[in-house]
Amino acid sequence: MGQRVTVIGGGVIGLATAYALVRAGLSVVLVEARDSLALATSYANGGQLSYRYVAPLADAGVPWQALGWLLQGDSPLRLRLRMDPTQWRWLLAFLMACRSSVNRRSGAQLLELARHSQATLARWRDEDGLSDFAWRCNGKLVAFRSERAFSKGRAHLLDPARQRVVDGAELRALEPAVAEAPFIGGVLTPDEEVADCHRFCERLAERLRASGQCRFLLGKTVTRMITRKDRVVALQVGHKHVEVERLVLCAGHRSAGLGLPGMRLPVYPLKGYSLTAPVASLPPQLSITDYERKIVYARLDQQLRVAAMVDIVGYDDSVDAGRLQSMRQLALEALPLAADYGQAVEWAGMRPATPTGVPIIGASAYRNLWLNVGHGALGFTLACGSGERLARMLC
Repeated sequence: MGQRVTVIGGGVIGLATAYALVRAGLSVVLVEARDSLALATSYANGGQLSYRYVAPLADAGVPWQALGWLLQGDSPLRLRLRMDPTQWRWLLAFLMACRSSVNRRSGAQLLELARHSQATLARWRDEDGLSDFAWRCNGKLVAFRSERAFSKGRAHLLDPARQRVVDGAELRALEPAVAEAPFIGGVLTPDEEVADCHRFCERLAERLRASGQCRFLLGKTVTRMITRKDRVVALQVGHKHVEVERLVLCAGHRSAGLGLPGMRLPVYPLKGYSLTAPVASLPPQLSITDYERKIVYARLDQQLRVAAMVDIVGYDDSVDAGRLQSMRQLALEALPLAADYGQAVEWAGMRPATPTGVPIIGASAYRNLWLNVGHGALGFTLACGSGERLARMLC
């Protein structure tokens, strides 16, 4: 129990893992490539802690639906094929996961982890006084535009005891911000939450520094893991070696590039986008998901976070102005009075996804190397539970 644990990755998964390890009484060294923490995928994600809506992207109807999306200029999904064996392997595995049996199994695993994550965050908030990250238990409304989609949504509730189907009139009474949108009904989950992921990471980092049990190595890019027999003994960081006793890999979509012989990680980046705009005269109080357009809205104090899109375009993390303009227009049509979209801060981030959508949490083929990777679009939702689960396994 007295050994030092090194964590690679300073996003929400790495920080939540470090926090869980410190709570368990372990000493932690956290290594992050950037000069500051949580500046990549964790910086401006959707803001929804969506514990009951964790169905993986891989589903039986997705390949055919994706073909239709690819013909639309403003589609939720964009695919750019590359001469990259990693991309092709991931896509093939994704297609193999697009079966109802696999989707149900993956969905059940994600739901279990999400419930654990919600309980873990509640415990950290209550026992540790963790606060000041725009957290609210405001409820989530999934809104549908077509009868076909609404019927599917009613028929596939993941937690019927905690969810309620509402018609168009009740939907508008519950959330006046969507009065102008052509929604015909929705599903309300009253105990879903929202929070600011970047601010949450800042609060975790403050607690870790104050604990005296965690040291940060910032601006240190790990280029190689050095092994001896079946153990990782050091990390190559620039021209130096950082010795390790026990190691946890939480480096997001970059984790696959640090794989070792016999350890191929099926993690690939899915680029997403967000807008963060000052709230206007009629911001939503509920967290909202526009089901058909795959856009989410979350009020974070005096800002509205709008997030959408899945771009499978390789490791290009640049901000696509066209995609963001499309998002801005769709948001104006659906919630015109919710925010000042002209003042929105634009962002793009790379979600590290496995083909099934289920993250990889646990031991590796190397005796002292543990994995906490591949959370996709659910990183913030699953972070606390993933960190605590990994800490329990390691202890």
